[in-house]
Amino acid sequence: MFPFARRVVAVTTVLGLAGIVGCGEAPAGEDPGTITVLQGSVSLGDPHIASDSSNRLGILFSVDEALVKLDSEGMFQPSLAESWEKGPDGRSWTFHLRQGVTFHNGEVMTASDVVATLGRVLDPSIGGAFGTQGVYISYLGNAEISAADDATVRIITEEPMADLLDLLVAMPISPASALDLLPGEYVGSGPYRVSEVGEDRVELVAHESYWGPAPRYEEIHWVAVADPSERVDALVRGEAHIASNIGIEGWRRISEDGGAIGHQWDTGLAIIFMLNAMEGPAENRAVRQALNYALDVDEIIAQVKDGAARPLNGYLTPHHFGYNPETPPYPYDPDRARALLAEAGYGEGLDLTFDYPSTMPDEAPELVRLMAEQFARVGINLDVVEHTDRAAYSEMVRDKRIHDGACFDSSPRSTYRVLREKLHSGLKGPWWEGYHNDTVNDLIREAQATMSDPERQAIYREIYSIVRDDAPWIFLYRPIRYWGVSLRLPEWR
Repeated sequence: MFPFARRVVAVTTVLGLAGIVGCGEAPAGEDPGTITVLQGSVSLGDPHIASDSSNRLGILFSVDEALVKLDSEGMFQPSLAESWEKGPDGRSWTFHLRQGVTFHNGEVMTASDVVATLGRVLDPSIGGAFGTQGVYISYLGNAEISAADDATVRIITEEPMADLLDLLVAMPISPASALDLLPGEYVGSGPYRVSEVGEDRVELVAHESYWGPAPRYEEIHWVAVADPSERVDALVRGEAHIASNIGIEGWRRISEDGGAIGHQWDTGLAIIFMLNAMEGPAENRAVRQALNYALDVDEIIAQVKDGAARPLNGYLTPHHFGYNPETPPYPYDPDRARALLAEAGYGEGLDLTFDYPSTMPDEAPELVRLMAEQFARVGINLDVVEHTDRAAYSEMVRDKRIHDGACFDSSPRSTYRVLREKLHSGLKGPWWEGYHNDTVNDLIREAQATMSDPERQAIYREIYSIVRDDAPWIFLYRPIRYWGVSLRLPEWR
């Protein structure tokens, strides 16, 4: 039995969550009253759909808890499960539940609540956001989930799943009696309970019967303010304690005038273009490599992101398990790009059409403009198609109806999910666009039967280098996220 984590990564699922809902004694001289957080949106939606929205998750995991959680170093730690055991076959998992956990409705958690909740997570009628419907079912749809007794939950997966915790960390547990109330009412076990939900505001109050250390603040008010500059204004005026996603301009303003404390964080988000390897020029590996060599990513970051991003060297970020820091990024090499295009039969030029959304990432329109300029330098004529309905755009990508390439933000923190949903040609997952490599498929299968974390990490790093060279995507950058914190919360992290 081992109660603690096994990761060699550094990532938090919810940016700054520990600093907002932190428990224990308040800093000296700090009023432990109401904390106001400003962000772009406050919509909670259904807690059991797959989503990587930081705006949503920050609130959700102040209210709810999963069996396991990630600490600030990205290590799995006990949460509603005090400890767990995994079988050597990679299929059998046993979770020993924490005793005395009281939900916000006064009920005490038992294994039946966990089983019922996971059953709802896997209910196909729950749907998804931005094309994520059915994602969890594809992993655990045939799993046996049962209660051995009131304090023990067993999960037996159909195939080895060494990274099962990657999934469970995102599945908040609710009392079985309250599942039918979702998504209208939210009953969790977290340090805060929902007191009010509106279109532009969610108010939380401390959960008096929380099983862990007492919540630091009595209330948290999450308020939607669409304009980042207005969030900064309100923070500087003292009308809020935290303003999230304020961009580099907001961060500079705060840092220069000293009206608040500016923070920044290198995200685990990857801004990329998925290439159509099912048909067309991007079926050819040389063309895909040429597209990467043809782009000056440093120039793109400087012009499109004002320097607020880091170049990618593949499909993951340093926050991901199995990221290989020794894998070199594609350098800007227009001569190499021209040679590869000629090798592929496009020495006289190449015409491509890329799809892009008008938002998410919001810089996509400017991004494709600059990419078209850079591609033209090596004889590539890029035509672009804008899509203003972001949800419909996600469905189009999921349905594999893209042109030669499509702008996307790869956001799962789970390497296992990225590989299965986007790169495994045998599974043809929701975001797979035609890439095929039998060696990669075999290594993914081997990794999932490898319970040793160092050994599995070595396999993932091997996959990482192979995929980088095969270039199924155009690897661009990972954004830096900025936020501001009131001078009244100097110890917030």
